[in-house]
Amino acid sequence: MIQEDARRWATGLEAVVGWIAPRFGRVEPRRRALAYLRGLLSAAERKNGWQLAEQAGDRTPDGMQDFLSRVHWEAELVRDDLRAYVAAHLGDEQAVLDESGFLKKGDKSCGVQRQYSGTAGRIENCQIGVFLSYASRHGQALIDRALYLPHSWAADRLRRLGAGVPETVVFMTKPKLGAAMLERAFAAGMPCAWVVGDSVYGADYELRRCIEQHGRGYVMTVTSAQRLGCKPVADWLEEVAAKAWQRLSAGAGAKGPRLYDWAYLPYRAAVAPGWQKGLLIRRKIKQPSEFTFYLTLSPTTTTLAELVQVAGRRWTVEVCFEAAKGEVGLDQYEVRSWTGWHRHITLAMLAHAYLAVLRRIAVGKKSEAEAGIELALRLDLLPHTVPELRRLLWRLVWARPPDPVHILAWSLWRRRHQQHARRCHWRRRTKRLKLRL
Repeated sequence: MIQEDARRWATGLEAVVGWIAPRFGRVEPRRRALAYLRGLLSAAERKNGWQLAEQAGDRTPDGMQDFLSRVHWEAELVRDDLRAYVAAHLGDEQAVLDESGFLKKGDKSCGVQRQYSGTAGRIENCQIGVFLSYASRHGQALIDRALYLPHSWAADRLRRLGAGVPETVVFMTKPKLGAAMLERAFAAGMPCAWVVGDSVYGADYELRRCIEQHGRGYVMTVTSAQRLGCKPVADWLEEVAAKAWQRLSAGAGAKGPRLYDWAYLPYRAAVAPGWQKGLLIRRKIKQPSEFTFYLTLSPTTTTLAELVQVAGRRWTVEVCFEAAKGEVGLDQYEVRSWTGWHRHITLAMLAHAYLAVLRRIAVGKKSEAEAGIELALRLDLLPHTVPELRRLLWRLVWARPPDPVHILAWSLWRRRHQQHARRCHWRRRTKRLKLRL
């Protein structure tokens, strides 16, 4: 029975390619797009061009590399199709949009430099991608992305030319990139009620104002030094009465409810009728001296428990982000150009969205969030997860039988390529040291 289900689920990938087919002028790139998506869903150790080509049955990586760099198709239009696909299958009026980022190390890739990464929590030599996530009761997916181009890159004409950065691209801060992605989602009619984000975005007034103007609420993390009115948010703790703290769960985690003590302080500010601004404070139970602060904009009828649930969506989004990296190789690319980065990332997001939609189909219309965690815990089997669905699809439907000729051909190709790289490294080093072999 499960094998029949897997075959039925697998046909959905062809439907996804049909969804984006108008973005490719010819049948060959459409077939290549299907092979690329299937490779991202494969069991390959890393989802780079070489391994994707091997999984697709190619003899060399040339086809995959051409698809990412030279074949004519617009990643921005495919991104729009991805967003529409997520809205059609996972859309919910109470959904949450969230900005996130990740680091990618390197030394020659577009946008790479020593810079602070919130993911790593320190300064790294890395690329930074900014992502817009969508989380509803039906599932979670990534719907937009942008490569952060530091000022040193944006102002360097030669580096821009070498990486293929379009002339229209100018330096933009991460909050401005996030605001641009939100504007696109709002303009496309993406159903959502809330926006959440970390302190990089929560500290930006223009971003918060953008959300307010579009009639959505927000719960944005800020640092303790962020000012609310005339004083830092940390100083507002003295306004919280001891009885104002409530112990509430921010959602169900793998090991139980995420319990914290919470307090809310409304803040008088000029907002649209029916809305209010405020400060949401989270306190750890075992470490009551540790606090997290959130600036909020919410309908006046919103309860503290509802605000806490919105704040807790950030954990859901982080799980989604890690699944996209672990299951479809979101951050496993080996491309250096502006175009290659956006193409790979867009297709990886689409592959993950496909798995998220499959999960909704596999677990049925009644999700854990709708059924309640107590009911879900009574089940003998954990409902299908995104990683488990990917494994079933690959092993039951798409896995290629061993082909000795194909395996040996790729072994020879890798050894030849590795030897060429080794020879180049030795020549460069010995030339620099003025030595002779």
